[in-house]
Formats: sequence, structure tokens, C-alpha cells
Amino acid sequence: MTLLDYDRYCAQILDETAALRAALTGADLSVTVPTCPDWTLEELARHVGGAHRWVELIVRTRAAEAVPMEQVTGTEPDADGPAALDAWLADGAEKAVTALREAGPGTDVWSWAWERGTAFWARRMTHETLIHRADAAVAAGVRYEADPWVAADAIDEWLQLVGFVAAGEDPRFASLRSGRRRTIRLTATDAPEELDADWLFEFGDGGFRWRRGHGNWRGTAVAARAEEAPDAEKAPEAEVTLRGPLTEVLRAFYRRLPVDSELVEVVGDAELLDQWLERASFG
Repeated sequence: MTLLDYDRYCAQILDETAALRAALTGADLSVTVPTCPDWTLEELARHVGGAHRWVELIVRTRAAEAVPMEQVTGTEPDADGPAALDAWLADGAEKAVTALREAGPGTDVWSWAWERGTAFWARRMTHETLIHRADAAVAAGVRYEADPWVAADAIDEWLQLVGFVAAGEDPRFASLRSGRRRTIRLTATDAPEELDADWLFEFGDGGFRWRRGHGNWRGTAVAARAEEAPDAEKAPEAEVTLRGPLTEVLRAFYRRLPVDSELVEVVGDAELLDQWLERASFG
């Protein structure tokens, strides 16, 4: 269950790309992106545009297995300069959304995660563009604001991705499914009440699980916990809470804002939060 429907994801890819292009307008494209220090601002833009074209090919061809990036066409703008890059970004987003809309939400295509299908890619490209827009905003020195429903869904998706990866055999995530159980909370102070923008997640012995607001627990620890005492489903106390405006909580959670920033507040074990954000980082 997601917060947005398929049509909204498709529209949001276009909106997020338009906002990214606006952030790039007039910016020095050669500057290093502080939150992605291996890239310049132009390289960040090319990464986003390339991702859109990769997904377009996967969806348009109904790919049943992974598609090498070498098979993707149009991965470079037709000319040098900001105008060509801007047009190339717009074109890539349009192509991806056209393919997604023509395929519809129930079409089976390859993906690297738990869900095969166009719905996965519509959501993934929405948030891929949303977060890299935050990167671009920092590098360009412009204001960044995320739609609250999109931001909350981005946090939901990231927790799902962490749960998916933590359930596998990748040794990098062994610490998320072993050791003493630890509990972290994220709280947005400015979100609409109906959004229930308050997350609680646990990791350690038995796996990883999370929930938003008063919703059901999700994750690899659910089955194991269900065998415990009847009060096992009561929300545990968080050892550390990250709180603040939803846009800033989103940025901090995605490691696009230092958790010691004045824009957010950390209550409790700040070291635990730092450790989790580092361990749960991938992609």
C-alpha cells in the first residue's frame, strides 16, 4: 500500500524533474555536489536523466531481466551547455512517463527489488528525482521543499527498501538483523494530521520492522515478534527521535542534511541514529 496512486507518481516524475531543472537554471554546473561529492552538478543531472532513460527502456520493452546501461540510447545531451542539458532532462522524463502511462500500473517488468512491475518503477523514479533535486538545491544554493505526501511516501519506500535488503545475505546489513534490538523514531512537526507522519522502526536480533503512525508493523521481524507475549505489538519506546519539519526530516533521513543541523532536533541517543543512517545507506 502506497500513499500515492500510479497516475500521481507519473505526474510527480514530471513535476520533480521540472523543479530539478529550475534549480539548475543559472547555476554553475561545474560545482561539486556537497551531498554527492563524487559528482558535479552537471554529472548529477546526467545521472537523473540516464536513470529516466534506463527505466523507459525497461518498461517500453517489457524487460524480463536486468538491462545493461550500455543498451540505453540517448544517454548524452545532443550538445554542450545548460540549454541542451535542460532539454535533455525534460525529454528523458517525458519518455519515461510516456512509457509508464502506456504500460499501465499492472504490467510485469524486471526490477531489482521485491516488486516486479511498472508500479515499482513509477514510485522509484519519483523518489529518485525528489532526492536528487535536494542534492541539486544544496549545490545550487536554492530553496528545497517537498510535497508532504510525496515526502512521507519517500520515507515509507526507503524503509521498505531497507527491510528488503536487510532480509538478504548482504554482509553490509548484518548489523540490522543481529544484536540487541534498537528503536528509532522519526516525527514531522508540520505535516497534515491525516498523513500520520510519525515513524517507528526497530532493528537487531530477529530482523527489521517499521510502521507509520498507528499502522501495522511491516518488515522481516513481524513473524518472529508475533510469537511473543500478547503485548508485543505495543509500540516500544524509541531510544532516539529525529524530529522537525517533514522536508528536513526527509533530508536528514536520506543523509542530505546533517542530523546536528539546527533545522532538525535529535532527542536521545544521537550516536545510535548516526550509526543506523550509515548502516542503512545503500544505492
